[in-house]
Amino acid sequence: MKISFSLAACAALVSFTATPLLAQQSAPALVSGIDLSAMDATVRIQDDFYGFTNGNWMKKTVIPEDKSSWGVFYELRDNALTQVRSLIEAATKNPGKPDSEARKIADMYASFMDEKTRNALGFKPLQADLARVAAIKDKKDLPALFAYLNRTGVETPFALSVYQDAKRTDTYAVYVSQSGLGLPDRDYYLKDDDAKLKDARAKYLKHIERMLAMSGDKSAASHAADILDLETSLAQVQWTRVESRNAVKSYNPVEISKLNALAPGFDWPAYLNAAGLAGKSEFLIVRQPSYFTGMAEVVAGTPLEIWRSYFQWRVLESYAAYLSSAAVNERFAFTGTTLRGVPKNELPWQLAVRVTDNALGEAVGKLYVEQYFPPENKARMLALVNNLLVAFREGIETLDWMGADTKKEAQAKLATFKPYIGYPDKWRDYSALKTKRDDLVGNVRAARSFAYQRAIEKLGKPVDRDEWSMTPQTVNASYSPLRNSITFPAAILQPPFFNVKADDAVNYGAIGAVIGHEISHGFDDQGSQYDGSGTLRDWWTKEDRANFSARAANLVRQYGAYSPVANYKVNGELTLGENIGDNSGLAISFKAYQKSLQGAPAPVIDNFTGEQRFYLGFGQVWRGKQRDDAAIVQIKTDPHTPAQFRASGTVLNQPGFYSAFGIKQGDQMYLAPEQRVIMW
Repeated sequence: MKISFSLAACAALVSFTATPLLAQQSAPALVSGIDLSAMDATVRIQDDFYGFTNGNWMKKTVIPEDKSSWGVFYELRDNALTQVRSLIEAATKNPGKPDSEARKIADMYASFMDEKTRNALGFKPLQADLARVAAIKDKKDLPALFAYLNRTGVETPFALSVYQDAKRTDTYAVYVSQSGLGLPDRDYYLKDDDAKLKDARAKYLKHIERMLAMSGDKSAASHAADILDLETSLAQVQWTRVESRNAVKSYNPVEISKLNALAPGFDWPAYLNAAGLAGKSEFLIVRQPSYFTGMAEVVAGTPLEIWRSYFQWRVLESYAAYLSSAAVNERFAFTGTTLRGVPKNELPWQLAVRVTDNALGEAVGKLYVEQYFPPENKARMLALVNNLLVAFREGIETLDWMGADTKKEAQAKLATFKPYIGYPDKWRDYSALKTKRDDLVGNVRAARSFAYQRAIEKLGKPVDRDEWSMTPQTVNASYSPLRNSITFPAAILQPPFFNVKADDAVNYGAIGAVIGHEISHGFDDQGSQYDGSGTLRDWWTKEDRANFSARAANLVRQYGAYSPVANYKVNGELTLGENIGDNSGLAISFKAYQKSLQGAPAPVIDNFTGEQRFYLGFGQVWRGKQRDDAAIVQIKTDPHTPAQFRASGTVLNQPGFYSAFGIKQGDQMYLAPEQRVIMW
């Protein structure tokens, strides 16, 4: 059952007294939960927190051949993948009645594992889609093609999605946003002064050529060059990722009748009709208006035959992972090895589990919860969430940079936070999804079409604020600004994030900091622009917003100086929201941990005080190794700072860290008090 706080329940929360998570006084022995074998005692923690906490692990650990990175998150995800495999294979052996969820799970999994059939079919499963592209005889037919491909999950120059309207949060709206690139980011097309990105671009050109040739294209080389030129034209008019994450600038409702003025020459009525959206909405929310104007110019200025080549490529790229072994290997050679430095693809069963999980996530999740998520985990997690909310409430009141009016609004927002723990209260209905045991591409297309249709059918209906965006078997957590909710799936609620056998300190440093991180997203540079109802609204005084922005600028500078790979620095603006989440989340969790002690001293375990174990627990969940190519992709595309700096960069700003380890001026981990940033 989902946990939801009503206003009345939250009013009771504000007087809640933080308590220990476990009845430790009755436990025969407390364990620290710290992995002592991972530490390097030859390193002074005052000079290198990350090296001391994870040094031996870093020396001994080799990234698996089939991974771009490795660390706690990846270990847990691999473990969850193995657990899900056992559930799927059990369903495969006993699929039950035709059209049952178990049968659909079995069909999806078996259709991928049947490599013999996939190899025999080759590119035949794509013939209908490729023929549809080839049949386009006039540019006026392009909008309908865009719509068909959007409906089947094939990338086009713009993406369509259905979410709550950010300014009318009781209704759903249609959002459109820039898309259409095969490389990870516009920089890969436009940065001629970066040798690594230029090399990736050259190899991408050859990859397109090889895939086109494999599909039977006799002019693959020239068509590949045309496709790269077209994608470069799209990249030139795209917004940067920093610009696109601006919540206010990317909210632009445009009436249907005015779309032609935004993107002249593109037949929006034809697109909307083919997309199944005619009459369903009076406007679209356009995330990057200038891009759509530029895209229309690209459409008008690009010959039709190049658009045919481009969309043939988009179809091939979209389904290559589900075709013959040769196509799968060619795709991985570029997306895995070239872009991320991964030498070897995952095993077929791993890929099959991912395909099945993507298509039928909540059906699989239902099985996962029954097998792997005991009810007591949910109760303990709820207690921890409550403690963090209390600490955040009290922290707001002690802020010296925020005035009373803004504090009142912040408290009102906090009072409406909803935590979702473990699994959804209501499971998704997959009865409309049809599968076949011998048609992998057909199954993937059906799953994508099912998800699309399910999304557009939300239009005109009440908003379901209890819908989950992640499955229970997902090792992750999230915050939704539109619902003002935090979600913690079952799979993350296990060691080292949450250890029911350990003293509270490590749990607060690990999963507590994650909870604090997600709560803090409601108050980061973008989340703070939404109120408690999820409405995009400015509830700040000008003075308080200026104070907030000054502190945020300091974080941008701090993280912008970190360089995970030579000549590549973290983008402090792109990662700002996540860095606020890390810094504020850890600070709040430390306060909650101190409150949970109720004035009693924390025990010393493994020669570490409670405060020390708190920070060590935080540092160890962020241990990780990453291939250089993968790190570059992350720097260019990911709003999260690489793991090492999430750990060491965050503790630099925590006053409790300095007192816990006696860090003084002259130590390498020392940052002058006036330079430390705690926003919440």
